[in-house]
Formats: sequence, structure tokens, C-alpha cells
Amino acid sequence: MLISITGQAETHHFRPSHYHNTFSFAHKPVLRIKPGDRVITHTIDARGFDADSRQVGERPNPQTGPFYIEGAERGDVLVVDIIRIEPNRKTAWSSSLLAPYAADPAFLRYEGESEPSIETWIIDKARRVARVESQSIRPAKIEVPLRPMLGCIATAPDRKEAVATSTPGEFGGNMDYNGMVAGVRLMLPVYEPGALLFIGDGHAGQGDGEVVGNALETSMDVEFQVDLIKAKEIGWPRIETDDYIMVLGSARPLLQALQHATTELQRWLMSDYGFDERGSSLLMGHVLEYDIANIVDPHFTVVAKIAKSHLP
Repeated sequence: MLISITGQAETHHFRPSHYHNTFSFAHKPVLRIKPGDRVITHTIDARGFDADSRQVGERPNPQTGPFYIEGAERGDVLVVDIIRIEPNRKTAWSSSLLAPYAADPAFLRYEGESEPSIETWIIDKARRVARVESQSIRPAKIEVPLRPMLGCIATAPDRKEAVATSTPGEFGGNMDYNGMVAGVRLMLPVYEPGALLFIGDGHAGQGDGEVVGNALETSMDVEFQVDLIKAKEIGWPRIETDDYIMVLGSARPLLQALQHATTELQRWLMSDYGFDERGSSLLMGHVLEYDIANIVDPHFTVVAKIAKSHLP
């Protein structure tokens, strides 16, 4: 249950002047906001280029933030409603070779790693597609739908750690889940006063697994709203949509990420939906679904989810 401590909600327009390459409690907050507030801001791409294609940050995945949420304390849950994610330039880039973990090693052309492999995509917002046209690939033109998402969204990690922005974990981070789109409600554990929210690594689109090692990397305009659930601990990031509840678990090997996601989803069913261990196990055994979010980051990410139509 969402327990907001909202007073008079405000909308903040924030223009970043610098970016971070670690998720850490040590970064000074760029803006203090209250539960219920909205923030309109922007992110830069994974190599640090902004809406005008100027390099203003350093790779990998420079982050906007952190935002300090008034009243957030260790043991709370930060709720982030993603209202809008939209590319703010006309191009994106991506690699063009499968990443090493995505295919049988005997199949991959390792000499390809020394060849130019970055392709530029044209973003057509009117048609809601991105396309690449190049004589170095066959076919010479490929077109895919736009589905803007955030690769990174995180609170400051536990135990005063500073975690590279290439990495996901219990705090969120570089989960690279293509379901992190406008309209979702994300729940993250709070470990530090103010939670310290980071966002970045915008993708104009991405397939499951992020199998070329990146996505349609571009800069984004982002709008989000925050709230708090007081005194409710969660172990891993949770997402709620109109149709699903989901948990994102991250680890290496992939099996451990699946175990984290499955365990946390069962905890959620038992704590919030009236199931016991056997009842939740029976339900999960027949309606549980999995998405593979990424298999290329230092930790892999698996999403365990159940359709709300199956819940009481």
C-alpha cells in the first residue's frame, strides 16, 4: 500500500550541469524534492553525449542526479512513477555484433571485435521507428519500433558502496530492462537518508537481453514523480503496471539472478496478496513468466512476473 507523506506537491524543472559514473551515497544531491513532487529533466547517452551531440559526460552510463527525497530513510521504499521518456535528438547508436555471452562461442567471429562495429540509427519520431541504413550490413536498411526506456535507475547502494554505473544490484542500477518505460511504477529499497535517486542510460529501444552489449543509445527528456512507502523493506527492485507485478533480480550466473527474482516475487505474494508458501508456489508453478533483461552487464538481470488477473 502506498503511504504518501505528500504536502503541497511541486513540479521541478532541473537542468543537469554534471553527471556521475558511480551510484554512491558520497555524491552531493543536485535537488531536494518531496514525496508527491514531479521532476522534469534530461539524461545524456551512455558515452556522455547530450541532445546537441556534445560530449558533456564520461562513459559508461553517466547519471543525472542524485535527487534527495525528503523523509526517505533506511527501511523505506522509494516509489518512482515514470511519466514520460522521449528521445531529444534525431540519432542513436548501437553495436552491430552479438556480445560474447549471447551465442555459442564457436559461432562468434572474434576477429569481428577488431572491426568497426558501431552503427548510427535515425530516430523518426513521427513514424515512431528507428532505422539504420549502411552498405556495410545486409540488408542495407533495418527498421525497428521506438520504445523509449531507461537502462539505469537506482538509489544509493547499501553498505556505503560506490558501484559503477555499468552494474545492476539490489538498489536497481544498470538493469537494462526494456519494460522500464513510461507508465510503470518502480519500487526501490532505501538504504541512505534521502534515498539518492539516479537516472540515466536512455534507450530509444532494446530487445530482450541487450544482446549486442548496448541498445539504441541516445539522450532523453524524462519526467517522473516520487513517493514513499514508510517502514516497508524490499530485497530487490519491483515494478507494477496495469497488468503485471514484476521483480528484477541481478547476479552472475544467470541462474542466481533468476533465483533472486523468483524469491522476491514469492515474498511479495506472501506479504501483500494473502498467499502462504504453498499457495504462492502453486500459483507461480503455473502462471509465472520470466523476461531476460540483460546478459551483458557485470551482473545479469532476470525479471519474474505474474499477471494481475491471477491475483486476488
